[in-house]
Amino acid sequence: QVQLVESGGGLVQAGGSLRLSCAASGRTFSIYAMGWFRQAPGKEREFVAAISWSGSRTYYTDSVKGRFTISRDNAKNTVYLQMNSLKPEDTAIYYCAKTIGPDGSTSLRGYDYWGQGTQVTVSS
Repeated sequence: QVQLVESGGGLVQAGGSLRLSCAASGRTFSIYAMGWFRQAPGKEREFVAAISWSGSRTYYTDSVKGRFTISRDNAKNTVYLQMNSLKPEDTAIYYCAKTIGPDGSTSLRGYDYWGQGTQVTVSS
């Protein structure tokens, strides 16, 4: 069983920054890739970023490339999402998730455990 707890969301003005954290329970955290997804009101949950088990490979959706950075600290069982140059269209609930394998996935089906989500609101 794995539990994921996100934190770091909030209200920020356009152009600002936030850093999301996702703390994971369980001793096997370091062997799985992790990902971040987001869901805006009335929209489907969408992939944002993923990172391999070692942190050597990262993946991003096109709309956040150059602005968001995913990273992880396996000693702390924590994955991060640094979000810079935020835009109103980044407003959503952000979820972290654990993959079913060691490499990242852009598909919802590649993940088996999810956090409860943290709200990010970007004002214009």
